[in-house]
Amino acid sequence: MSSKTISILITLVFSFGIYGAGGLVNKEYMLKQVCPQILGIPACYIIMACLIIPLIAHLFKLSNYVYFIGTGIALTIATYGTISQLIGIADCPKTSNGIPMCYISFLIFLTLVVLKWISVKTTDA
Repeated sequence: MSSKTISILITLVFSFGIYGAGGLVNKEYMLKQVCPQILGIPACYIIMACLIIPLIAHLFKLSNYVYFIGTGIALTIATYGTISQLIGIADCPKTSNGIPMCYISFLIFLTLVVLKWISVKTTDA
């Protein structure tokens, strides 16, 4: 897979994530108490920042560290949310189809980390 193809895929995954998180952020802003809180901050706000900041780093070819720190923080949050949802100690917001959004967030950020890792490894080779 070419680096240009990987870059386009990364941008598309970010776009999908921002679109989905945007609806949840709006809902949290309007209704309050929709998203679980992390240190008093709605998790969906943190996830949105972890989508926008690494996307900027990706588009403007800034430091890979910024990309991996942002996506890594979100992947950690999504992993915790997914495990908590699976064992029944937390309740993630759900889509209209009843799918916990932490599952989707986990897949999005895992995909972003893997795609960027592949991109870095093929560029360094």
